Amino acid sequence: MAEAKAHSLEKSLGLFDVYAITTAGFFSAGFFVLPALAYDAAGPWSLLAYPLAALLMVPSMMSLAELATALPRAGGPYFFLDRSLGPAVGTVGGIGTWLALVLKSCFAFIGLGAYLAVMPIVGGWLPEDTVANAWAIKGLAVALTVGFAVLNIVGAKETTKLQNAMVISVSVVLALFIISGLYHVLAGNAAVPLELRFSAEDPTLITDGGGRGAGGLVAAIGLVFFTSVGIIKLASVSEEIAAPGRNIPIAIGLSIATATLINAVGVFLMIAVEPPEELAHSYTPAYVAATYFFTGPYSIGLMLVCLAAVAAFAASGNAGILGASRYPLAMSRDRLIGRWFGRTSGAGTPLSAILTTAGVMILVIVFLDAKSVAKLASAFVLVVFALMNLAVIVMRQARIESYDPNFRSPLYPWTPLLGLTISVWLIMQMGPLSLLFSLAVVVGSGVWYLYFAAGKVERHGAIFHWFALLGKNQHDELDAEFRQIMVEKGARQEDPFDDVVTRATVLEAPEGAGYHGLIELASEVLAKKLPRTASFITEKFVESGNFGFAPMAYGAVLPHFRSADIEKPELVMIRSAKGFVTSFKADAPPGDAGSDAKKVGSTIHAMFLLVSPEAHPGVHLRILAHLAGRLEKEDFMPAWLEADGEQTLKEILLRDERFVSVAVEPNTPAASLIDRPLHTMSLPPDVLVAMVRRRNRVFVPRGSSVLRSGDRLTVIGEPASLLEVAKKHAGADEAARERAQIERAAEERTEQAGAAPTADSPASAGHAGR
Repeated sequence: MAEAKAHSLEKSLGLFDVYAITTAGFFSAGFFVLPALAYDAAGPWSLLAYPLAALLMVPSMMSLAELATALPRAGGPYFFLDRSLGPAVGTVGGIGTWLALVLKSCFAFIGLGAYLAVMPIVGGWLPEDTVANAWAIKGLAVALTVGFAVLNIVGAKETTKLQNAMVISVSVVLALFIISGLYHVLAGNAAVPLELRFSAEDPTLITDGGGRGAGGLVAAIGLVFFTSVGIIKLASVSEEIAAPGRNIPIAIGLSIATATLINAVGVFLMIAVEPPEELAHSYTPAYVAATYFFTGPYSIGLMLVCLAAVAAFAASGNAGILGASRYPLAMSRDRLIGRWFGRTSGAGTPLSAILTTAGVMILVIVFLDAKSVAKLASAFVLVVFALMNLAVIVMRQARIESYDPNFRSPLYPWTPLLGLTISVWLIMQMGPLSLLFSLAVVVGSGVWYLYFAAGKVERHGAIFHWFALLGKNQHDELDAEFRQIMVEKGARQEDPFDDVVTRATVLEAPEGAGYHGLIELASEVLAKKLPRTASFITEKFVESGNFGFAPMAYGAVLPHFRSADIEKPELVMIRSAKGFVTSFKADAPPGDAGSDAKKVGSTIHAMFLLVSPEAHPGVHLRILAHLAGRLEKEDFMPAWLEADGEQTLKEILLRDERFVSVAVEPNTPAASLIDRPLHTMSLPPDVLVAMVRRRNRVFVPRGSSVLRSGDRLTVIGEPASLLEVAKKHAGADEAARERAQIERAAEERTEQAGAAPTADSPASAGHAGR
């Protein structure tokens, strides 16, 4: 456990952090440089490249969102491809995507240098000679690479604070650019009328060079796909995203919508005011367009556009280092490359991976130009998109129950098949150089895997779970790893975990009772709720342990099975104060309670026996995962052993931010409830009084239940509504305490969710859902 935590990454990135990471890439290259490259390829048709590219991205983005919410891990697409198509393909995807992100960041820093060169403050210090000026810009890009690498080593949260500030600043300036530009153009100040500028009859339209016009639109769309590297950055840092199931799909949708709208309007304005020859050969098209909107040699608006470009490229390059460095980290964890790449800094960031990424970036900046960088990166981004669409199909068909995405790509299998087709088609349109580059990366990565990693990796992807004829190669640890990820993600808001716990039967283990004896005791309780005999239930629970399907760790064991005969999950909780020893020996006599104590194994103080409907394996596994997550907390077992009754035992399991306790006593805010029916208690609609403790008895109340002095209520529901309940019925001091508890619980869940899979974890100890 200590080793795993040493390699874990802090989950510090919220929704706006994620949105900033993805949007930065769209804004930088997409707005400040690519309009010129797209116009050079397609002329006025380039205006359609942005909305069409966004439309064509949608299927692949849905596949990426599904994979990222199911498997939020450092390395993003590498991890998805490795666990679905196997480590050989994972190596190709990991190295290739890492290179694509490296190229994207290099492009950002080169663009940053180009905009710095047109600013009087910096440009005045640069040499006038064209060649010397170009090398000076490369020098600036190298210096920026070093600076942002150091910033990333400090920590992801510190990085994203700067990232957010830069994205907000850029958005404000782009709004000013668009408003001023639209006023300028719509007021009729353009040198050429709009209806002529966007037609083939424009007298200034470039006609030489070929490729421009409708025929070059596909090439322009391929270049625009280069900007979607920002989405891959998001997947690359998914392990550090809090609540990935919510934040990832929302951030992707918002980023694509925002960037498409702003970039399309920006391209329209650049085409409307700039001479075609100047636009097609410019690396600062936004600056050139701004010279028409903002007059004067030192116009504030013009300087703001330059500063916005600088901030956008800085944010994009920074996000590129942040995302790219997670690939060597993830591949090192899986022994596909040397362990040195898995070293982390004191701030919990991947130190060696960041240093390597920065070093390769410096080489690319020195030896390649911006246009070559963009084309090469776009080609392999499309290769990765194609493989991710295929990965979704494999994951679905493999039917691994612990593959549990919060977001599912709609219209399966047509959506991922469409994304696969689009990606392959665009790759074929990118030209021979891009195809050769992609092929070289694929072959080189394959050779590396065969000669370095193949003998060290025993893992197989989910594809071997798909084909029954290859069943002998199924990798059982894949299911355990996916279930550990479920522990980290926690229960979903819609899951019935709180309801299951509050309805659970709580038993104290009789003196001398062992594992099998307690199973029989719990089975008798469940037989009163289920249409099955106690002997049948006992047999299913015993199978869960004998075949290694019952997670066991941290002094607890979780026997479980699913049945088609029930409609909702049922749970029995057993506390054994003295504990008993068990090792799940298959030959142990089921009826001999004392035999357990004679076997060498783990000392057990808690048993949670769960039965769930057959039709809902995801809910079953998430309940198990959340139970396992609670067991991993250091304070769980001491609190479990010291609890003074059923209500306290259940509250230990309830999510801290999902319940509050209200004491119905004289001289308290809840005193008005004494001797009144529960239905008179004013409660928000999304909370429920789940339990009432009266002296030594705990019961589930009805609306007509009359509350008595000394009662203690356990109220469950949404955090915001629970704060309202605490303030009204528990007093200001108690409300403050509850607020602190809720916030602390949320922080703890976020921090603990970053733990890497461990052999000791209950979620890794068996194969749930078999």
